[in-house]
Amino acid sequence: MASSKLYALTEGVGIAIDALRANKVRAGLTILGVAVGVFVVVVMAASIHGVNASVARDFESTGPTTFFVTRYPISFENCDGTTDTCKWLRNPPVRLSELRGMQRLSSIRAAGARLDMQGPVKYQDRSLSGAEVIGFSSNWTQIDGGGDLYPGRSFTDAEDKGAAPVVIINDKMAEKLFADSDPIDKTIRIRGSSFRVIGVYHYKASFLAGGDRARAIVPIQSARRHLNADIDDVGLAVVPRSDASRDEVIDDVTAYLRGLRALPPAAESDFAIITQDKLFETYNKIFGMFFLVMFVLSAIGLIVGGVGVVAIMMISVTERTREIGVRKALGATRGTILWQFLVEAVTLTGIGAAIGFVAGWLVALIIRSVSPIEASVPPEAVLAAVIGSVITGVVFGLFPAARAARMDPVTALRHE
Repeated sequence: MASSKLYALTEGVGIAIDALRANKVRAGLTILGVAVGVFVVVVMAASIHGVNASVARDFESTGPTTFFVTRYPISFENCDGTTDTCKWLRNPPVRLSELRGMQRLSSIRAAGARLDMQGPVKYQDRSLSGAEVIGFSSNWTQIDGGGDLYPGRSFTDAEDKGAAPVVIINDKMAEKLFADSDPIDKTIRIRGSSFRVIGVYHYKASFLAGGDRARAIVPIQSARRHLNADIDDVGLAVVPRSDASRDEVIDDVTAYLRGLRALPPAAESDFAIITQDKLFETYNKIFGMFFLVMFVLSAIGLIVGGVGVVAIMMISVTERTREIGVRKALGATRGTILWQFLVEAVTLTGIGAAIGFVAGWLVALIIRSVSPIEASVPPEAVLAAVIGSVITGVVFGLFPAARAARMDPVTALRHE
C-alpha cells in the first residue's frame, strides 16, 4: 500500500513537471502568483523579525525601567492641528530648570535632556548636508548605553553649562569627514559654527536609532547658543535607582512636575510620561498594520496562483480524459485519480513556493547588508510558505481533481 502511494506521488510529480513543459505560459503564471504570495510573506517576516530584534536590543540598552518626560504624548486620536481637537498642543515645553530639580529627587539615579536637529557639517573641503545633530546633557552616557566612546572623551558638566563649542562625532561621520586621519582636536563646522572634536562614539546601527547615519553630539547648551536649537523641543529621560520601582519614580516625577507647575488636583497633567511599555505598545500597533498588509498581499498572490491552478488543472483533465478512462478501466479507483491530480496541483504550487522563498531569502540578505535591519528568515516563515502552498494546491486543485475522479470510464474512453 505504501509503495503504491509512493508510486502515485512520484507519478503525480512527474506528470506535473510534464505539464509545466507542455503549458509553459499557463504554468508560469500559476507559479508566479504563488511565488509572489510566498515572496511577500518571507520578505515581510524577515524584515519584521529583524526589526523586532533591533527594537528589543535598543530597549535593553536604554534599560527596561527608563522612562521619558515630553511635552507631547503618543496619541492616535484624530487631530486637525488645532488646540480644540489636540489639547496636548497647549502643553508648555519641558524646561531644563525642571530637569535640574528632577535630578535632586532621591529615587532617581540619572535624568538627562535630549534635543534632536539636523544640519550641514563641514571639515575643510568635505561636507555632509544633512547630518544628525543631538544636544545632550553631560550625563548622557549614563542614559544612552548603546555604544562606546573611544578615542577621546565626553564633555563635562562645566562644558555643558558654559556652552563650550565641543563635539563628539560617531564613527560614520569620522569616516566621511576625516577618512583615516585622527579627528581628535580637529575643528569642524556645524550649521556654520566651529566645534572642536573631543571624542568618537561607536554605536551599533539599529531601527530606532535611525540607521547607520553620520551623527554629532554636542552639549545641549551649546546647541542652544551656537546652533539656534529650539529648546522647546527638548525631551527628558529618567533612570530610576535600582532599589526603586519604576512606578514609584513615575509618581515622584509626576508629583514634582505638577507641584512645580501649580496644577490643581482636578486638572490633567500638561506633560506626558512615556514608558518602555507604551513605546512597545505603539510599536506593535504600527507594525500590526504591516502584518495586515503582508497578509492581504500574500493572500492576493496565493489566490491568483490558485485560480491559475484551477485553470491549468481543468485543461489537464480535459486533455487527459482518455487516459483517465484507460486508468479506470484497468482498475484505478476514484481515490487514486483524485490523489494523482491533487499531487499534481500541489507540485505546481510547491514549485512556486520554492521560487518565492528563495527570492525572499535573497532580498532579506540584501536588506540585512544595506540597512540597519538585521533581516533574517524565521522558521515560522518557512513553515507558513510550505503550508500556504500546500493548502493552495489542495483547495484550488480539489475541483478539477474531483471532476477527473468522477468521470465515467466508458464515456472517457470515447473521448477524442
